[in-house]
Amino acid sequence: MLSFFLAWILCMPLLARPPARDSDARAAARALEARYHSARTLQAVFLERYSEGRAGMQVESGTVYFSRPGRMRWEYESPETKLFLVDGKYVWFYVPADRTASRAPIKESTDWRTPLALLTGKSNLSRLCRSLSLVEPGGDPEFGPQAGSGGDTLLRCLPRGDSGAPGESIREILFEMDSSSRLVRVLIREAGDVETEFRFGNWQENVTLPEAKFHFEPPAGVAIVNEADLTGAIH
Repeated sequence: MLSFFLAWILCMPLLARPPARDSDARAAARALEARYHSARTLQAVFLERYSEGRAGMQVESGTVYFSRPGRMRWEYESPETKLFLVDGKYVWFYVPADRTASRAPIKESTDWRTPLALLTGKSNLSRLCRSLSLVEPGGDPEFGPQAGSGGDTLLRCLPRGDSGAPGESIREILFEMDSSSRLVRVLIREAGDVETEFRFGNWQENVTLPEAKFHFEPPAGVAIVNEADLTGAIH
């Protein structure tokens, strides 16, 4: 979860801003939620980066689709074709090269409880986060020099203990939004220097998506494996 992507990486100078207040963070969160909760369907291209400290980095890209309520489809195209799908009842993970599809009920899959569930209308930031704050430009150098510049907003979420995070290991989540409150990046930081970053571009709202997009029909000869937890499967 490439050649058509990476056109929007920002390189603008940092801008000075007054100290952020809690009310500013709440206003930014409401703007983000309103931007996506008003759309029945969403489509975007994405780049996903996964790293575990010094153990190396994995980068993948593709197209993602969201549909209310509670459905999403991640079509990974590079460097390997695979599919991560939530159909409203099950979470599926399918790698054509493996000839195997994993399946887990939504309630038993911690992958479903990621911060991106807010894009399907199944969650909101007040439910996910025990605290929200704005990060000043340059206030998080590891997130990149462009964060918080050029009109972008960087929102830090400290998740609740009952957020359903895998092993309750998520330390913080950073949401970067552009001036129109569109999601540009999400960075999920976990214990053990584990990071998962998603970059999004070319957002399209209320596009017509066939119902079949959110149903998985295993091809002939593909084995179905039931799993209680798909955590980490897409990595």
